[in-house]
Amino acid sequence: MLKGKAAIVTGSTSGIGLGIARALAAQGADVLLNGFGEPAQIKALVAELAAQYQVRVVHNGADISAPDQVAAMAAQCVSEFGAVDILVNNAGIQHTATVEEFPAEKWEQVIAINLSSNFYACKAALPHMRRRDWGRIINVASAHGLVASATKSAYVAAKHGVVGLTKVIALETARTGITCNAICPGFVLTPLVQKQIDDLAAREGISESEARMKLLGDKQPSLEFATPEQIGGLAVFLCSASADQIRGTTLSIDGGWTAQ
Repeated sequence: MLKGKAAIVTGSTSGIGLGIARALAAQGADVLLNGFGEPAQIKALVAELAAQYQVRVVHNGADISAPDQVAAMAAQCVSEFGAVDILVNNAGIQHTATVEEFPAEKWEQVIAINLSSNFYACKAALPHMRRRDWGRIINVASAHGLVASATKSAYVAAKHGVVGLTKVIALETARTGITCNAICPGFVLTPLVQKQIDDLAAREGISESEARMKLLGDKQPSLEFATPEQIGGLAVFLCSASADQIRGTTLSIDGGWTAQ
C-alpha cells in the first residue's frame, strides 16, 4: 500500500516508534529511523528492517529538540528517498514530581522533546508534502493528551499541546491531500513504562507482576497493555485512502482509560 512512500519516524529505535516503523516498512514504505542507541545495534536494526521488508532504511540521530537538526533530518529523507510523505512524531520522555518539586530544567526538557519537536518536524516536512499534495502527519500523543494524572504536569501539558497542534495543522491543510491526526495510547509496555513499573515495585515493596497490575488497574480497565504492533496498525490505516477525511482527530488505544 505504501510502496514508493518515504516516512520519518522519530524515537523509532525501540518501543512504539519501532513498532510503527516496522508496520510502515511492511507496507512498502522507505523509512528514516530516528533515535538514540548503541551504533552497532542501530546499524544491525537498519540492516534487519531493510532485509526483512525489502525497503530502504536509514538512521538519523538528530536531537529532535534542536530545530536545525530536525530540518537536516527532513532534508536527509528527501536526499535519500526523494520525499517526506509520512511523518510520525513519536519520541518522548517522562519525569514525575509534584508541581512544587518539579525541576525547571526537567520541565523545559519534557516540553522540548514531547511538544516543540513535533512543531519543528511538522514545519520541516510540510513544504515537501505540499509540493506533492499528499502527506500523512501522525502525532503520537497519549491518553495524557486527553486527561491528566498527578505528578505528570510537564508530560500532560506537552501531550495536550500535541493534540492542539494536531488540530491546527489539520485545519491549515484541510483542502489539501495532507492529513494530520493524533494517536493517544494508554499504557504500552515500553522501556518508559517498564521504568514506572520498576519504580512502583521498589517504592511499595511489591513484585513486578503486582506493580504491573496496580499500574494498569489504576487507569486501564482492560488490565492489558496496548502493543506497538496495534499502534503500528492504526498508523498504517491513517496512511490509507480510507482515512482521507480523518483530519485533526484523536484516536485512543487505551483499554478504556479515557472512556471513564
